[in-house]
Amino acid sequence: MTDINSKTVPPQGRAMVIFDIDGVVRDVSGSYRQAIVDTVEHFTDGVYRPKSIEIDQLKSEGIWNNDWEASQELIYRYFESQGSRGLATKVRSQIDLDYDTLVTFFQSRYRGLDPEQLTGYICNEPLLLEPSYLESLTAAAIPWGFFSGAPREEAEYALIRRLGLQQPVLIAMEDAPGKPNPTGLLAAVEQLEQRHQITVELPVIYVGDTIADMYTVNQARSLQPRRTWIGVGILPPHVQQTSERSEAYRRSLKQAGATLVFNNVEQLTLEKISKNLEFRI
Repeated sequence: MTDINSKTVPPQGRAMVIFDIDGVVRDVSGSYRQAIVDTVEHFTDGVYRPKSIEIDQLKSEGIWNNDWEASQELIYRYFESQGSRGLATKVRSQIDLDYDTLVTFFQSRYRGLDPEQLTGYICNEPLLLEPSYLESLTAAAIPWGFFSGAPREEAEYALIRRLGLQQPVLIAMEDAPGKPNPTGLLAAVEQLEQRHQITVELPVIYVGDTIADMYTVNQARSLQPRRTWIGVGILPPHVQQTSERSEAYRRSLKQAGATLVFNNVEQLTLEKISKNLEFRI
């Protein structure tokens, strides 16, 4: 395994970087997002398979970072929309949808059916960064960690089993409220400060791929206005299929508060970090 997060980072480091995982570290277009499609289709009796852009439209509201809740919301909205098609409309209280049953079905697709090991869509997620990128941050005295809405085991699968990291700073679903609540981001900052014995208030760069990620930075800034907070947006692979969709997604991240937007996380180079900080501290 790659022991690049256990080194002590000198306190004179100019910033710390915290990464989201899904859409930043790994491509989830064929895993989490496919599980959303499968789940919605299953609980609408095979009638409705949401398109990728429909999932993006839901997530652009900034409060549907949890994919289980996003799946549930798409199902509710499907049944509520039937009145506009001349069919019987159902209010939510009339819809027979048990959340725990939905989660179990979703996980059967994403994790797989084997309770002893992961065999589902999670096994086929392309990685979007190399360990050498994180090594370059460490070498430049920039501490880094992760804040993700994914369950811990699923986040660690990407970080530990796939990337080979050892004991990375990670705040996962079980550790904090969902985004855009900034509690998890603040906790990741605190853990990095403790691990690296940082006594100065370093600027924080949070790298994410959704509106909720940028809203999280905004809320952290409102709670700790004396610290410099910088939101960096990443275009997830599924929106890069056409330039029109890429630009629309880029604009939405900017409007939500992203200072910079890149096609890939490794484009957030040391030079770009330094240049952006020059104008802020």
